[in-house]
Amino acid sequence: MSKQYEPATPRKTAFLGLGVMGYPMAGHLKQAGHGVTVYNRTAAKSAAWVKQYGGTGEAKAASTPREAAKDCDVVCCCVGNDADLRSVVLGPDGAFAGMKKGATFVDHTTASADVARELAAEAKKLGLRFIDAPVSGGQAGAENGVLTVMCGGEQATFDEIKPVAMAYARAVTLVGGSGAGQLAKMVNQICIAGLVQGLSEGISFGMAAGLDMKLVLDVISKGAAGSWQMENRGKTMVEGKFDFGFAVDWMRKDLGLCLDEAKRNGAPLPVTALVDQFYGDVQQMGGKRNDTSSLIRRLRKPG
Repeated sequence: MSKQYEPATPRKTAFLGLGVMGYPMAGHLKQAGHGVTVYNRTAAKSAAWVKQYGGTGEAKAASTPREAAKDCDVVCCCVGNDADLRSVVLGPDGAFAGMKKGATFVDHTTASADVARELAAEAKKLGLRFIDAPVSGGQAGAENGVLTVMCGGEQATFDEIKPVAMAYARAVTLVGGSGAGQLAKMVNQICIAGLVQGLSEGISFGMAAGLDMKLVLDVISKGAAGSWQMENRGKTMVEGKFDFGFAVDWMRKDLGLCLDEAKRNGAPLPVTALVDQFYGDVQQMGGKRNDTSSLIRRLRKPG
């Protein structure tokens, strides 16, 4: 897919974390005309990114988050969890230590609402601005620049960073104050967990009944049962292919965040808790790095 970039004023940006999501997201920033300095714990990944996206315009690597963030208007981040996030934001070598007054930190990590509120408060003390902005769309969405971004923070800050984030997104929406973006992402993961389990059971049932499940999926995807998961993962689930997409390990991390938050707010999540246990079974089967659609492995008969 060829990304059509929205016109945006070129900004001096940094991107911290060049994993399967961050690497292409930073690339879209560069291709949209922004100057980009990248940081990654493994320096070789930063060097590879600069080699791929260098040439015209500013594209360089930094040895610390602080160095990457220096003089930037917008600093974006996409790392693994709360601890990883704090490690690149706080401390003498963290991004906050290098950011200029009035600059904005945009966090695309799927993390807790608590850490989002914590970092937003710390940013405010330092004269900085903070948006929690987890994404949905997976590796393919990042590579094609069509992610959905759920943001928490102040309206004025959101209005300034939205044109920048549109470099790698098809939708960037403010859903509330600090932490609301992370809470919205939890809703997203709760919904996905139930959908994938239902799809797994449906496919398993159909195969046991002797149906041509690829044909059946073509038929029912056009009706009320249709979903992104069915369209994009149904046939590969039938084929037993799980070597792509969002890993089970990361899904369990995300569902853990959902369940922890539910304990605080009192929301019952019986299906989510059950599916989290099912993903634990997949991990025990050696599927830690399988795509989340590998949930169906639990239901397949051996052989």
